[in-house]
Amino acid sequence: MNIANKLTFLRIILVFVFMALIWWIPLSLELALWLALAVFIVASFTDFLDGYLARKLNLVTNLGKFMDPLADKCLVTVAMLALVDVGDLWLHYEWPAWILAIILLREFAVSGMRLIAVTKNIVVSANIWGKAKTIVQMVMIMVCLCPIQSSFMRPLGLFLTYLALVLTIISGVIYIWENKEVFKD
Repeated sequence: MNIANKLTFLRIILVFVFMALIWWIPLSLELALWLALAVFIVASFTDFLDGYLARKLNLVTNLGKFMDPLADKCLVTVAMLALVDVGDLWLHYEWPAWILAIILLREFAVSGMRLIAVTKNIVVSANIWGKAKTIVQMVMIMVCLCPIQSSFMRPLGLFLTYLALVLTIISGVIYIWENKEVFKD
């Protein structure tokens, strides 16, 4: 297993560390948030680093092509579940579960399309819209997790939440439109 794939698997392990900090380890809310934020930042950085190393060192593998987006989806989904579950305790507003539902539906649709594409030997590559969506989602989660109380953080978190939603929808429509041949028999 190469270094890029090891970083991807590290990201999956960090998802469980994040979960433990938010839900299982009895810590003060502020300490749990700071630690979960740090874990999320490290895990997000591994997303950038594994892709960079895979391309730079020519370490792209089928395992990596499959596991990298799965690890991203696990990380982002668990973090957004945390925002829905306990976000009102530190965000002072309920993080909208319907936004998570739309994001998950998009992810299932695109992942399903990719599975069909594989059976037809069609490669569905990531595009700039999908990458922008992932970056905005990760930054939004970082802002929403940050326990700093200021008048600036809440509006920024809300703005990034809705921007992530818009980019999620746009990128999903573009992926399906650009790869509509996958659905032809």
